[in-house]
Amino acid sequence: MSNLNPPPPIMLLRLLLSSAMFFAVPATSWRPWPNSNQNSTNPQFADSKKNEGSSEFVHLKYHMGPVLTANITVYPIWYGVWSISQKRIIREFINSISYESAGVNSPSVAEWWRTVQIYTDQTGLNISRHVRLGLDKNDRFYSHGKSLTRLAVQSVIKSAVSAATKPLPIHPNGGVYLVLTSPDVYVQDFCNNVCGFHYFTFSSIVGYTLPYAWIGNSGKLCPGTCAYPFAVPAYIPTAAVKPPNGDVGVDGMISVIGHEIAELASNPFVNAWYAGEDPIFPVEIADLCEGIYGTGGGGSYTGQMINGSDGATYNMNGIRRRYLVQWLWNRELNYCTGPNALD
Repeated sequence: MSNLNPPPPIMLLRLLLSSAMFFAVPATSWRPWPNSNQNSTNPQFADSKKNEGSSEFVHLKYHMGPVLTANITVYPIWYGVWSISQKRIIREFINSISYESAGVNSPSVAEWWRTVQIYTDQTGLNISRHVRLGLDKNDRFYSHGKSLTRLAVQSVIKSAVSAATKPLPIHPNGGVYLVLTSPDVYVQDFCNNVCGFHYFTFSSIVGYTLPYAWIGNSGKLCPGTCAYPFAVPAYIPTAAVKPPNGDVGVDGMISVIGHEIAELASNPFVNAWYAGEDPIFPVEIADLCEGIYGTGGGGSYTGQMINGSDGATYNMNGIRRRYLVQWLWNRELNYCTGPNALD
């Protein structure tokens, strides 16, 4: 209740904790990272992906922070050069999250989002079922260059919300800002141990505290890592599958976008739902299931997916398109679930 500033040692501790969490190494999950030991596992989490990740060793806990219970609005920031068709694939995925209609066949993206809705805040309110596409912003001239640090990603958001013409709205209660970088843009740690990340903006940079995520198009830099299984690295003895929308990089982004939006909703300020005892390295609801797209999935096996008549591979339907999206951790069942489950 006090308006007095905390003493310097507490302020310093908060700053150190915030910085450490921001630059933390991402949680262990399966993806064909370069220069990694493909036979090594994390004893607490990687082995838990037996079949769809079920395990008594995973203890997802609520840490009393807020979740996104208000209607969620997603604001894309297109950094770099994007074609109309690429934007359409991503926009239609976001619009599909809340679109439940007889016109969309099961399994659907909206059914996938129901797992996210299971999560609640400390008052018992569930995460909102309403996710809509808000205004977007183009940054086609690479205003912050083609090589970005993690902090520079926040500067991209600052430019978008403070632009002289058509700035993005400031929406701290339910707004989610997605920085989407084109294939010729490198972001710190991209392809080595991240394909995307989420956090919240620092008021010292953006002027506001806003949940956001960055996701990169890996089509040129590392499709075998971040667009797997639409591209496969040489050391994995399996063939790549056909992307449902004909774009390896963007189809690969869709699952990462779903991953980050699900975690932004359930852990927007890194103090709500996650597993593990260390808040600096939270293992979140999508981390626990990364690489699992169907029944039987675990390790390098994606699980049973759907093969379309055109040869494309997917596991859920959107409004007008098909998508391949990873499963999510279901806290009630204590394993990974998805709408295309066979059991």
